[in-house]
Amino acid sequence: MPGILPSQAIEALAAKGHVRIERPFADGQVQPASLDLRLGRRCFRVRASFLPGRDVPVADRIAGLSLFEIDLTHGAVLETGAVYIAELLEGLDLPEDLAAAANPKSSTGRLDVFTRVITDRSREFDQIAPGYRGPLYLEISPRTFPVLVRTGSRLSQLRFRTGAVRLDDAELAALHARSRLVTSAEPNIQSGIAVSVDLSPFDASGLVGYRAKRYTGVVDVDRVGAFDVLDFWDPLHVRGSRELILDPGQFYILASKEAVHVPPDHAAEMTPFDPLVGEFRVHYAGFFDPGFGHVDAGGAGSRAVLEVRSRDVPFILEDGQTVGRLVYERMSEEPALLYGRDLGSNYQAQGLKLSKHFKAA
Repeated sequence: MPGILPSQAIEALAAKGHVRIERPFADGQVQPASLDLRLGRRCFRVRASFLPGRDVPVADRIAGLSLFEIDLTHGAVLETGAVYIAELLEGLDLPEDLAAAANPKSSTGRLDVFTRVITDRSREFDQIAPGYRGPLYLEISPRTFPVLVRTGSRLSQLRFRTGAVRLDDAELAALHARSRLVTSAEPNIQSGIAVSVDLSPFDASGLVGYRAKRYTGVVDVDRVGAFDVLDFWDPLHVRGSRELILDPGQFYILASKEAVHVPPDHAAEMTPFDPLVGEFRVHYAGFFDPGFGHVDAGGAGSRAVLEVRSRDVPFILEDGQTVGRLVYERMSEEPALLYGRDLGSNYQAQGLKLSKHFKAA
């Protein structure tokens, strides 16, 4: 059936050779509606980001733009402000009726690491055409923290879809009436369902979010709960008026006012930037898996954590202001794995939460 492929279908794709893997899947690599992509053995520091174009393999572009090659088998630090292209352990041999799309993982977005998947002869980032056969590469650009990565590190994820799967506004309204997608008394449904920012205090100190520090130490992307929050983040507190001035070039972690719910037979994605609501980017890592916020999966009250970066001018963000929209897509069938119930999901039932790499307060 048309829809987003669930975990069991992704495993079947690999078994049939449509997902080519250099080594068996790691534990937890297959998610309810997506596949984590693993870094390969080599990475290249390149002069600039690029798209290969209709007739050019990525390897040819790397040959002309690479400054040096990096061996990832024993780990390597990727510096802020630089652009890297990494080989991935997964490749594709897609059927003619199956397309794919990529997005950074939640933990990647919360570290402000910008990633995009590239394929041979592509003219778009993160979009993989039906019938594509070839390798996958990942563009990586740490924006705030230098990161330590290695072969097998998982920074990005891939969704497979067939047919027309996105819900229109009428279908989305009907789904909300049946399953209450956001905890809003009067949800704004127009090209998705609106999500607003919460600048009311989360604790007695007035905490509303975090702003990333500059010139920090290195974050190892494979270590969980290993780093002190205050070594990397400045807590943000409000006094009186519930508003926050976003400084250009700064990176913020905030939370949505609404709790978000993704029913088991659907998947969702946050649109990363809407010029109609302000000159800032919200939510680098846009995939929400089936079961996110679902009561039966332990997710009642799951907020959307917002990765926010202002564009070119200071911008005043106010409590309750719309910052993005969730679009929902049908699953081709309900996944055998459900977010929060069958996996060690780090962000189920979350409120304001940094990435899994930082010690819990």
